[in-house]
Amino acid sequence: MSPGSAPGREPRGTLTLQTIAMPADTNANGDIFGGWLMAQMDLGASVLARQRAQGRVATVAVASMTFHKPVRVGDIVSLFAEIIREGTTSVGIHVEVWIRRLDHPEPQHMTEADFTFVAVDAAGAKRPLP
Repeated sequence: MSPGSAPGREPRGTLTLQTIAMPADTNANGDIFGGWLMAQMDLGASVLARQRAQGRVATVAVASMTFHKPVRVGDIVSLFAEIIREGTTSVGIHVEVWIRRLDHPEPQHMTEADFTFVAVDAAGAKRPLP
């Protein structure tokens, strides 16, 4: 068991996205494809980054991505995000993925990563955070 999935642990941050894992999102092993999950995490993190930047942002880095357990078809996937650092133009967001399964009523911590976004203007150039 990873430190992040200790019993009784609560999600860090704010719920920013929720979806259901579908059969079209599986890999060759029948588990949810890691790339699909990473895309959902990027979307969930961007919700918070856009709010902080008060406008457009661009993903510039993903670090410390850790898959604790596989996500399965039918899981309700919830993404929680929190700001962990700010720069002049950038914001760091920690994202956690928690799921609920029909056969397991307690939420389970599945995956986490740190995303870095840069605030950008209409032309895509960096701009300061407000």
